[in-house]
Amino acid sequence: MFINKLLILLMVFVTSLVLALPEDTKQPIEVEAQSVVVDETTGFSEFSGNAVVRQGSLLLSAELIQVQTDNEEVVSMIAKGSLEKPAKYIQSQENQARFVEATASQITYDVDKGMVFLVGTARLVQGFDSFSGDTLDYDINNDKVIVKGNKYGTERVKFKITL
Repeated sequence: MFINKLLILLMVFVTSLVLALPEDTKQPIEVEAQSVVVDETTGFSEFSGNAVVRQGSLLLSAELIQVQTDNEEVVSMIAKGSLEKPAKYIQSQENQARFVEATASQITYDVDKGMVFLVGTARLVQGFDSFSGDTLDYDINNDKVIVKGNKYGTERVKFKITL
């Protein structure tokens, strides 16, 4: 029963992340990991050990994926990787010829704010445009990208826009 709830909650997350292909929402959600912890009383779930979440064209992978829910709705999702093996997000968008791809040491999705936060060697490729820096905030609702270098000034922001 709780696995069914978890899959429904993940589906809510996946369908609201970006302007995905319409058929993605109709696809089954597949979760693979070495271990899974689900705590229905707190709404916290954790997938660890090369965790992978797939639904249609969406792929989210990391060493650790944590999901926080409240009232059977996803509140946030955190994918944690490392510099050597970053967390990865890939999904096809209806208005793009290419996949949206993001990598970082940590990827956090805040459902209420409609924001994706990339921290640690952050990189986002959207269509033929790419953005990279120490941190990257992606405002899904307003299609806005905010990229910052590190606080020491040793890493600068890079972007490439192809018209």
